[in-house]
Amino acid sequence: MTTRGKKTAGENPLMLCFDTSTAVLAASVCRGDEVLASRHSHAERNHAVRIVSDLKALLEEAGAGEVDAIAVGKGPGSYTGVRIGVSAAKTLAWAWDKPLVGLSSLETLAMAAGPYLRGEKQATETDSFPSLRAGRSVWIVPIMDARRGQVYGARFGTTDGAVWHRLDDDAIRLIGDWGPSLAASAAEEGALLAFVGEIGPHAAVLAALEGAFALPLTIDAGEMGRLAAARLAQGLVDDVHRFAPNYTQLTEAETKLGDGARTEGQA
Repeated sequence: MTTRGKKTAGENPLMLCFDTSTAVLAASVCRGDEVLASRHSHAERNHAVRIVSDLKALLEEAGAGEVDAIAVGKGPGSYTGVRIGVSAAKTLAWAWDKPLVGLSSLETLAMAAGPYLRGEKQATETDSFPSLRAGRSVWIVPIMDARRGQVYGARFGTTDGAVWHRLDDDAIRLIGDWGPSLAASAAEEGALLAFVGEIGPHAAVLAALEGAFALPLTIDAGEMGRLAAARLAQGLVDDVHRFAPNYTQLTEAETKLGDGARTEGQA
């Protein structure tokens, strides 16, 4: 549960930020908008092995003896990965008595497109990405593979790559249906459409969308820190004990258990 005006961390806080919702453990130590240290570890979703050592090394690299707040990606994404990250963040926030800021992992993934839109980074020759045009809206659609033709996805709008607004909630969707629908809406409204994130498994579907761009990206820990700092400045913090991951869908085991219970009840 996110609350406003509760315990905050004062001015220009030092924040430890991390997200484990994908195969990449993205983490950073930030003071306001300044990124003091960041790292991206490819652990193939086995984050439990590395999260403690990686966060300790990151704090040492940043010269941070104590942080003022904790920020974490709450999903959606890998069930196990999200659970590990949220559990670690709640433990640290409780043990250190620090404010906790929960962030949508899809929103942090979308923010990774910011440096490309602002011209601070360039896509490779084999990838394509839209350049900002004065006054024209860009729809950034972060996606994570959810298997069986599904993605965890959302949609955000921006005109400058710095100020964003949410257009669609985080949800699990069939990319074969959702993609064409977004492309048609973007064409109708004159918006540029760009998919970012885990593009590979859905490359064929996205390539068939007229006027759409696609760029493989992972969560940018620095951009995550800037997003977290903005939330904290607004006093948007979470109750440590009530804070829960956003799994979006049941795990396969829970689905089978539910099916079994329904079958038993119908017998």
